[in-house]
Amino acid sequence: MKLFQRLLVAPAALGLLSPISANANEVNLNDISNYSDIENIELANSFNDQLTEPTLLAGGEGLGGYSEVDDSSYDGGFSSTTTASFSVDMAIGATSGEDGNVPPTEALVAVYGYQIDLSTSFTGEDSLDVAIDAGSGQTSLAELDLNTTGDVLTVDGVTYTFPIGDKLTVLVGDSTSGSALYSTACVYGGFTNTLDDCGNFSSAFTATGHTTSGGNGTVGFSASYDINDEFALAFGYNGEGSVNNGLGTNEGLDFYGAQLTYTADDYGISVTYANLDIATGWGLNGYYTFASNLPSISVGYEFGELEQVNADDIETTQWFVGFQWDELGNGTLGVAMGSRGPQQEDAEEDMAYELFYTYNVNDSMTITPAIFILEDNDPGDDDTTGVVVKTSFSF
Repeated sequence: MKLFQRLLVAPAALGLLSPISANANEVNLNDISNYSDIENIELANSFNDQLTEPTLLAGGEGLGGYSEVDDSSYDGGFSSTTTASFSVDMAIGATSGEDGNVPPTEALVAVYGYQIDLSTSFTGEDSLDVAIDAGSGQTSLAELDLNTTGDVLTVDGVTYTFPIGDKLTVLVGDSTSGSALYSTACVYGGFTNTLDDCGNFSSAFTATGHTTSGGNGTVGFSASYDINDEFALAFGYNGEGSVNNGLGTNEGLDFYGAQLTYTADDYGISVTYANLDIATGWGLNGYYTFASNLPSISVGYEFGELEQVNADDIETTQWFVGFQWDELGNGTLGVAMGSRGPQQEDAEEDMAYELFYTYNVNDSMTITPAIFILEDNDPGDDDTTGVVVKTSFSF
């Protein structure tokens, strides 16, 4: 009998609970908050106002914009105006032939280069840049111009670039070239160190390590002025400001020069002059980009004069021509030839040749097989032939 009564009571109890459950789903939490104990809530939240210092790595005090007054801007990374880019080059190849102080070898070697580029802007128009390098490029594959600092990260250059008005841009820095803001009329992306200067090695004074005492002591200044949409004028200076020789002294080397560039839709021309303390150089460069499926052509010619003590001055010349197909298959094909650096007048000319194809694996990775030949007519030396495959990553 009791069991039968319980069965009758159960549906009634469920019927009473159903409206209560439905009303619970319609509860307005905002109305409930009006009856909260505000003082207790404020007391509980007051514990969250205590300053909590973020944990930093050892030696990282002060990084990330941390402030005891307001730590809301700290995010543990770079500032919002700082960017970092990274690149890695790995190459494997071999060379044959004896060239100067490089011993003859046909050994297969592997080299790498690693670079970090940090850039910060303070006004939105300026740029503070730092290059940090490491690499093992000083081997028989030195022609690839990879970093040669070994497995040690080394600051390779510090520069600050800023505008003055609407047309003038200025760059100053250490271990940088005075021609950093030049716009040489050349669209060929050279593979080897010999042919990537488009034939104006001396007039553009791209070397940044010229010191009479050895080492890297170059301070650079470069400026570019946009005359109009087509013409640009640039100036440059390099001096030994990082060593005791000093800037603008008789003991130190001082390079300075200028360049005038004209750029149109399909072609460009540039004239470059340099005074290299004991030498002068003039460089003429030009390029033309044809219609689709045809290569661009870049040419360069340079002549210079080296002063001699108690002897006649030495005159030098250098030339270059390069063809490049930018959209051949899924990559870029380049072929070039020219003088192997400045050549003395009336001497047998050393030539350089290169052929490469850069295949784009994806947006951040390329593979470049290449072959190059460097002639050497000095007695006892042989021509150098190199075969190499280089893989490049950027991220």
